[in-house]
Amino acid sequence: MNFGSIATWRMSHDGIESSLELLRNEGTSNDAVEMIIKHVEDYPYYKSVGYGGLPNIEGILEMDAAFMDGDTFQIGAVAGITDVCHPISVARKLSHEKFNSFLVGQGATKYAMTNGFERKNMLTERARRLWEKRLDDMAKHSLSPYDGHDTIGAISLDKTGSMSAGTSSSGLFMKKPGRVGDSPLSGSGFYVDSDIGGAAATGLGEDLMKGILSYEIVRKMGEGMSPQEACDEAVYSFHDKLTQKYGKCGAMSLVAMNNKGDWGVATNVEFTFSVGNAQNKAAIYIANMGDNHTTVIEPITQEWLDAYEKRIKAPID
Repeated sequence: MNFGSIATWRMSHDGIESSLELLRNEGTSNDAVEMIIKHVEDYPYYKSVGYGGLPNIEGILEMDAAFMDGDTFQIGAVAGITDVCHPISVARKLSHEKFNSFLVGQGATKYAMTNGFERKNMLTERARRLWEKRLDDMAKHSLSPYDGHDTIGAISLDKTGSMSAGTSSSGLFMKKPGRVGDSPLSGSGFYVDSDIGGAAATGLGEDLMKGILSYEIVRKMGEGMSPQEACDEAVYSFHDKLTQKYGKCGAMSLVAMNNKGDWGVATNVEFTFSVGNAQNKAAIYIANMGDNHTTVIEPITQEWLDAYEKRIKAPID
């Protein structure tokens, strides 16, 4: 039986590598997805997820996460959770609850505390300084407050044929308190059916949730499309429709994997992702929107990776 994992952005790569080793040694897709996302939640230089994530307009780091089991359709999710080390783990535990499986704000944080999840101040000094700098730039240069919205979204397939999906994000930088994007919303931020495959999204949540694109990609795969065909058809058709109806379309990128380990992506921005399966080791690729509703995918270069690492760790002026 094949196995594999795919996830959004270069930041997922270390977790993807670890997940493939787990899956190769008979690990479960549930554990693989949680592993991928926890790697990102723990890393302080990724500004859009977990520890080191960027806060809302009031300087408070509110996080969203979701988990879905493709065998049972069990879903757990949190939104606006604070001071919790691994929101994805809280979401996974909530997926086992028959009722109250999606909790928000203080309710989500209290659930995590009473169920023994590690409490931690997730706002780093670096993130606080970036927030202060943004406030200063807004005052001096009349900049829009909003910037950054990169979600970690992951799909895994294990050797038994089980599939899982998960997401985690600190959401839109400088968002209003209580704002929730697409990441914890089933069908928008993620969806998985072990009989077919799964998909996950990253981008501007306010626009992604208008299209329910993760579910649409899985539906199209269920009708016989390859993951790449399903991604291209769903994402670019909606990009055009939203532009026509709304006048513009925000950033949106989606990854997908079917129950054979085949994968696909589509994006309307420059987008990186990591993927691997039983036949191919984990690798990072870069995708762009091509002509005629197609996606152009190329391997990432070492020069790009070096520049990326330098950029995310650059000193704050």
